[in-house]
Amino acid sequence: MNLSYPLILLAITSMAHAETPMTVKASPMLMQQIKVIAIGEGQVHDSLRLPARVELDQQRVARIGATVTGRITETQAVLGQAVHKGERLATLNSTELGMAQSAYLKTRSQLNLRQLAVNRAKRLFASDVIAAAELQERESMLTEADVDMRTATDQLRVLGMSDSDLARLSKEKKINSMLPITASIQGTIVERKVTVGQVVQPADALFTVADLSHVWVVAELPEQQAHWAHTGDEALVTIAALPEQGQSGRLIYVADMVDPQTRTVTVRMALPNPQRIFKPQMLATLVIHKEGEQELVLPDSAVIRVNDQDHVFVQTTPEEFTLKPVKLGIRDGAMRHVLDGLQPGDKVVVEGSFHLNNERQRKELG
Repeated sequence: MNLSYPLILLAITSMAHAETPMTVKASPMLMQQIKVIAIGEGQVHDSLRLPARVELDQQRVARIGATVTGRITETQAVLGQAVHKGERLATLNSTELGMAQSAYLKTRSQLNLRQLAVNRAKRLFASDVIAAAELQERESMLTEADVDMRTATDQLRVLGMSDSDLARLSKEKKINSMLPITASIQGTIVERKVTVGQVVQPADALFTVADLSHVWVVAELPEQQAHWAHTGDEALVTIAALPEQGQSGRLIYVADMVDPQTRTVTVRMALPNPQRIFKPQMLATLVIHKEGEQELVLPDSAVIRVNDQDHVFVQTTPEEFTLKPVKLGIRDGAMRHVLDGLQPGDKVVVEGSFHLNNERQRKELG
């Protein structure tokens, strides 16, 4: 028989008795220092802090390049320059453009000749000089020339020529292989990758223009907390470099997929930036707020720590108070969410807990 078994039970019983909540009777003088309230339900707001960064609003960014292969002969824009839509950024000399203009003029001349031929054939047919078959043949040739003309016109539009440019080319019949590269939006040049003499292709991004009056704040949410964020949730952004420039808003995007490399979900908040104080690539903190439900709460001032555990004093009679352990959740301002240990309506000491605890300890020592 194991004789140590009863001793173990006795030790456990003694420990349980030592941890039993203790009741303290307050003197009239101590009662004057105590404030008691009946706790109830309140709305607790959860929040989550994430490291973030300021980025360009990709819906307000344009990457501008050449529409045709050629050599840069002149640049008019520099990094950081504010530009308007349609403003010239650089000039390109393209033999491909010159050849396309030459083909356009030849096709236009051929179209005019065939139109004259059809008009003449119609007069001859009306005079019974030619047969209807010959007239139809010339009309067919005119249709082919018209198709070629449309193709040549579309080609020049693809290469960057406007309707006014086409009208001028048709009128003056002068080939101009110089093509301007223009801004497609109003904004600031945030990137430039072009120099005079450089040969560029249509796939090359020569300038990046961004509207900096709006930016994004982007953060990565760990997949374990992916349930936390939804589009439209309230959020607050603070930037270490601008401690007094906190901005509130709502999430405009929560990714539907987890990044397989980082195991995170991208979240995004739009941030107005009319004064351009928020610079892309600044480090920030994004705080996401969630609407809380009605839950049992108590003031943080009621909580005292005893043996590394949260406790409160609950009034059991007008002059007696019982120290009870409680399990608490997050702090929302001056309130704490009660997970276990209390019931709605319990009368809890919110002022004077320190003095009651001193009285409890004095009695224990006595």
